Amino acid sequence: MNSEQLTEEQIAEILQQCKFALLSGEPVDLRRLGFWRAVRAVKLHPEWNEQFAESIGEVDRAAFLRRVQPVYPVALGAALLGTGTALGIGLLAETFDVPRPWRGLTLLAGAATLLGATHGLTHFLVGKLAGMSFVGWFLNGPLKVEPSLKIDEASYLKTPPRQRAWMHASGAIVTKLVPFACLGVGAAARVPAWTKAILTIIGVVQVATDVLFSTKNGDWSRFSREMRVADKITDPSAAS
Repeated sequence: MNSEQLTEEQIAEILQQCKFALLSGEPVDLRRLGFWRAVRAVKLHPEWNEQFAESIGEVDRAAFLRRVQPVYPVALGAALLGTGTALGIGLLAETFDVPRPWRGLTLLAGAATLLGATHGLTHFLVGKLAGMSFVGWFLNGPLKVEPSLKIDEASYLKTPPRQRAWMHASGAIVTKLVPFACLGVGAAARVPAWTKAILTIIGVVQVATDVLFSTKNGDWSRFSREMRVADKITDPSAAS
């Protein structure tokens, strides 16, 4: 049975089973229990949010906190990334004032700092503006150094799907803009050609990475997923 065919009674039963499984202390496979099918069903029926969103958020939060540690406070992570963004902008400004032999390195340091700080911070700010709340920050990625934000699933479901989609896209968009914006700064500051070449390579590699990977399992994949949900809600016949 696909998610569109789940009834309210079946969703309630799935969520109850998930809660019992989490209380048992044993390893829990939410996918096997049908949790994500239930989430997809609720997305397609926003009128069910009042009945199910909080329970879904409770299950998702409990499973996440069991799986991921440490989790850092939302305000602390946002403050650190905001500080990093300010530092990166400061380094870009400093590029104009340092001796010419150091301008390229200063610009690259600013670009690297912005790339590390702005992705997650943009997700946070756009999500916050859309009315979402968050569980906390955690370190993600292959090397476990990428600051990532866990969204509260209840608030996520209560946010219109197109806003959810653009929240996912926002971080990816900013990350792609940073190298090319820094190229503009570099041209104005007359940095060495090798600096411009490095920034160009970084920008091209990031775009290629998005096309090859993020569209399948990343921000752009999530963007497409939520836009499809929005289309199905707008045109109910698309869900059948």
